[in-house]
Amino acid sequence: MSGHSKWSSIKHHKAAVDAKRGKLFSKLIKEITVAARAAGADTQVNPRLRSAVLAAKSKNVPNDNIEKAILRGTGELDGVDYEEILYEGYGPGGVAIMIDVLTDNRNRAIADVRHILTRHSGSMGERGCVSWLFDKRGWMIIEKGSIDEDELFMIALDSGAEDLTVQDEHLEIITSLENFEAVREAVEVSGATILEAELTMLPQNTVKSEGKEAERMLRLMEALEDSDDVQKVYANFDIPDDILEAAA
Repeated sequence: MSGHSKWSSIKHHKAAVDAKRGKLFSKLIKEITVAARAAGADTQVNPRLRSAVLAAKSKNVPNDNIEKAILRGTGELDGVDYEEILYEGYGPGGVAIMIDVLTDNRNRAIADVRHILTRHSGSMGERGCVSWLFDKRGWMIIEKGSIDEDELFMIALDSGAEDLTVQDEHLEIITSLENFEAVREAVEVSGATILEAELTMLPQNTVKSEGKEAERMLRLMEALEDSDDVQKVYANFDIPDDILEAAA
């Protein structure tokens, strides 16, 4: 399975008991602030903000924190001015990596990312070196049992989803960028429980990674995601499920 789908699914379950919840909250709040600054405080006309707010609520971020983040984004409260940067590089075995950064200090961010990559047998790449290997897509995890699977399949298909797959503990929907909001709204109206819903970068193909190389790759992912300036990490590794689950 691709570096995004399985790893992200496992992280969803892990997050419920993650000791780094405070760091997760900080990243979710940062995304809300930037989304509100980019296109305003109305979630009905700002899909990025709507996604950010839903993601924060799914992780139990207090409503007061969410409201303050929006106000900081719109300038009604003082806040930090974050810069959005996309870094590209390689992990062990030539795995392609894309790193979304939101930072108030570009020099600190790039130094930190480069250091993490080097320490974990990776390397920083030039702009455009791997981005062509990924496609921007909508991605959702639906709680298994919250809706009949056949019913969800029809709802997803009718609203424009590209794919729906059944996993061990959840259902996964992939959409085009253009149809993401329509599919999510249709799923919400159906009463199904959406555990995750976001715009992501899915790899067009994967690089097989096993044994010690796979373990190094996952340590690199953990280290990047643990960086305060890093919001999201995408990779095109294909790692056996038992290694992924052991890492989580």
